[in-house]
Amino acid sequence: MTPSASSRPTNVRWFPILALVATGTMINYLDRTVLGIAAPFLTKDLALSAAQMGLVFSAFSWSYAALQIPGGIFLDRFGTRLTYFIAVAFWSLFTALMGAVTSLTSLIATRIGVGIFEAPCFPANSRILATWFPQQERARANGIYSFGQYAGLGFLSIPLFWLTQRFGWRGLFVIVGGFGILFSLVWWFVYRNLADSKSVNKAEVDLIEAGGGGEYKGEPLRFKWSHIRALLKHRQIIGASIGQFGGNSTQVFFVTWFPTYLVTARGMTFIKAGFMTALPFIGASAGVLLGGLISDIILKKTGSANLARKLPIVSGLLLASTIIAANYVPADNNALVILVMSIAFFGQGMTNLGWTVVSDVAPKKLIGLTAGIFNFSANLAGIVTPMVIGITFGITGSFVGPLIYIAVVALLGAFAYSVILGDIHRLEIDTD
Repeated sequence: MTPSASSRPTNVRWFPILALVATGTMINYLDRTVLGIAAPFLTKDLALSAAQMGLVFSAFSWSYAALQIPGGIFLDRFGTRLTYFIAVAFWSLFTALMGAVTSLTSLIATRIGVGIFEAPCFPANSRILATWFPQQERARANGIYSFGQYAGLGFLSIPLFWLTQRFGWRGLFVIVGGFGILFSLVWWFVYRNLADSKSVNKAEVDLIEAGGGGEYKGEPLRFKWSHIRALLKHRQIIGASIGQFGGNSTQVFFVTWFPTYLVTARGMTFIKAGFMTALPFIGASAGVLLGGLISDIILKKTGSANLARKLPIVSGLLLASTIIAANYVPADNNALVILVMSIAFFGQGMTNLGWTVVSDVAPKKLIGLTAGIFNFSANLAGIVTPMVIGITFGITGSFVGPLIYIAVVALLGAFAYSVILGDIHRLEIDTD
């Protein structure tokens, strides 16, 4: 880092650091969501049933959830720059390989590969926020990079549906995967850790460290099982993990079954479904930005991290539970059902603030492991929800039961964040 020529801090944390995180996160969600866009065509070509497709959607989260804790350990050991580079390059490769699948088995195998290498992404994001940003800016930074994941999918939905019709579902996977591989090279050549950056000045480092950010200056910790036990003794970890499971269930529906819901349950054409899919994702992006903005405003005015983090998250989960209202919308009223879905996904977008909670409470020396435990719990929803929807829809031929399930677990999440979570503060644990 260079000496400060004046008291004015640089803004490296915002650009290029946060810009890289936002782009990487958008690609992360693009690669996990693109299967939902391809599903109506892919299921016909591979002759897959609804229950089998539920299994395929779930397969991503088998490895994604299982590798959260190992991914967090790898992150704490080898750092953000290398971890992110490997992750983006290989999850993008497996996305491209999905264009060559010929059976249920090979489709599941490639989805498992995507899940394995996407696993460290959000723990790495959490580590970057805790390192590069003071506490009073973290919710806003979280909102900006999360906005990228939803807005990107919202605005890209129509081009992605067009690409599917123009080049087929196989071409779609190859194009999206190739884009991610190119980004991995950009990441490697541009991203630097705070301590290694030649662009950040001392004034910016002082600002970050005064707000509780900055690099962990100790030796990288070797993993011990006692570290997990020590973290799980704290209600903050348990409450946030259960809460995010509730919120993530709504998100999983939108990134997996939503296009199929529009085509089969609401009778939309494929291209019309592409237009309609975009709107809830845009709503979610607005929820992400508003949640982060409200949180930082409340924190600045009250100094209470509890109020600033919990109020937007719990409000968002209550809004997410309104998805159940779609069951009562007449079949010919597509505009109203999209409004209901957009409100629910807007609320779910606000729950992304849970990652700011992790940045606030994680011990500095175990940010990767803490985020891994949190994301493991949250992404159990990615295993359970697609299968519940696929099996229930396969048996009943209706989405009524699945939408009831999503609403109930959203209310469970609201309870966990409001009651179980407890006081939000940086945890200290014994790592000896």
